[in-house]
Amino acid sequence: MNFFRKHWWCIAYSVVLTAFTTYIALDTFVIERVSDVPTDSVSFRPSSSITEHISDSEPRFDSENSESSQPELPPEPMEPIITENSYIDDNIMINITQSRIYDTECYIADVQLSSAEYLKTAFAKGKFGHNVIQYTSEIAKSANAIFAVNGDYYGIRSGGYVIRNGILYQEKRFSNSQEDLVVYPDGSFKIIKEKDVTAQELYDEGAWQVFTFGPALVENGEPSVDKNDEVYAHSVSNPRTAIGIIDDLHYVFIVSDGRTNESAGLSLFQLAGIMIDLGVKTGYNLDGGGSSTMIFNGRIVNKPTSHGDVIKERGISDIVYIDR
Repeated sequence: MNFFRKHWWCIAYSVVLTAFTTYIALDTFVIERVSDVPTDSVSFRPSSSITEHISDSEPRFDSENSESSQPELPPEPMEPIITENSYIDDNIMINITQSRIYDTECYIADVQLSSAEYLKTAFAKGKFGHNVIQYTSEIAKSANAIFAVNGDYYGIRSGGYVIRNGILYQEKRFSNSQEDLVVYPDGSFKIIKEKDVTAQELYDEGAWQVFTFGPALVENGEPSVDKNDEVYAHSVSNPRTAIGIIDDLHYVFIVSDGRTNESAGLSLFQLAGIMIDLGVKTGYNLDGGGSSTMIFNGRIVNKPTSHGDVIKERGISDIVYIDR
C-alpha cells in the first residue's frame, strides 16, 4: 500500500501515457473518419485534339443523291471485345502481358483511350476519409471498372494534395520535397513538388487527378531515381504499382509481385528502367508493398501479398481505374 502511495503519480502517468499511445495508434491505423465531400468541382474539359468536332457548315448527307430526307444515322457503337487479357471498344483498348523481369513477375497493362475522362479514380466505400478502406477488387466492382490498380493510399497520411475526378478534397501540404503526379483533362501528365504550387492553384488550372505518393520515376523519358532512392525507409525490393504515359492518351500501368519465393520484387530504379524500355515519357510510383494489386474484368491479375508473404489483398483507400 505504501508503494502505491509513494509512486501513485508514476502509475497514473503510465496509465495516461499508455491510453494516449493506444488512442494515437488506433486513430492512425484503425478509427474510420469520413470527411465532408466538397460540392464544387472542376468540370471535365477534354482536349480539342481528342474531341471530334463536326462543322455546322459541312452537310452530313448528300441532299441531291439521298433517297431520304433524313440525315444518315451514325454507326452503331462497337460492342466490347473482351478476352482473358484484353479489352477493346470504341473508346478503350487494354492489353495486359505478364513478364518475368529481375526475378520478379511483372504485369504490364498497355492502355489507350479516346479521352482522359475514362481514366478515373474511386474511394473505398465511396467515401473520402481517414482509415476508410476496402480491397481493390471491391472498389473496382462498385465502380464497374473494366481495369483497376491500387491508388496512392491517401487515407493513411495526414497531408498531401488530393484532387480526384476534378474535385479538390485535400489541400494540406505533405512536405516540401513531396512529388505529386498531376493528370490534366487532356490526359497529359506533369510532376510537381508541393512546395512549388498549392492544391488550389492546381485545381484552378483544371487538374483532373492529383496523386501523392511517389517519387517520380521517369521525366522526359529519363530516369528520375537512382539505385539508392527508396520510399521512406522501406527495403529496396518490393511489390510495386506505377503509372506512366507513353504518348497522347497512351498509358502503361505496371504492377509487380514481391516478398515471396516466386518473386523478389523491384527497386524503384529497376521499375523506372522497365518503364523507359516501354517508351514511357513520364512515370510515377504509386503505393506498393501489400497494396500492389491489378484487377481486370473482375479478376485479380497478380498475387498481392498482405501481412508478409500471405497471398491476399490488403485494404486500401482508393483506386485508379478505367471506366467502361
